[in-house]
Amino acid sequence: MTDTIEARCEAKGLRMTDQRRVIAQVLEEATDHPDVEELYTRAAARDPRISIATIYRTVKLFEESGILDRLEFGDGRARYEDAERDHHDHLIDMHSGEVIEFVDPEIEALQEKIAARLGYRLKGHKLELYGVPIRKS
Repeated sequence: MTDTIEARCEAKGLRMTDQRRVIAQVLEEATDHPDVEELYTRAAARDPRISIATIYRTVKLFEESGILDRLEFGDGRARYEDAERDHHDHLIDMHSGEVIEFVDPEIEALQEKIAARLGYRLKGHKLELYGVPIRKS
């Protein structure tokens, strides 16, 4: 991924207002999986004129345009990440809600092997693991 979210929006012909640019920059800088409320907090810190409604409309537009992926980890909150981030899977801590990104070559190879065994060539996948920390005694 070489282009910024803002550049990809422009390339898709989306009208980029100043507020949409701020939202795109906040999303670009996110290292987590923010929900709309968190995006609002971060964007409003840069531009207090941004409303929560603007955040909702913008993430919907970005999602429909293929710029963002909407993620739902079972906590009732939609979260967002750049649709063109490098491939990774997620482990969700069911106690804290922390989302851990990981890539495991063995899992990737196994998925390819399973798809081939079933007569398919894998074109993509999403893997979400849900767990609780193992208590060490």
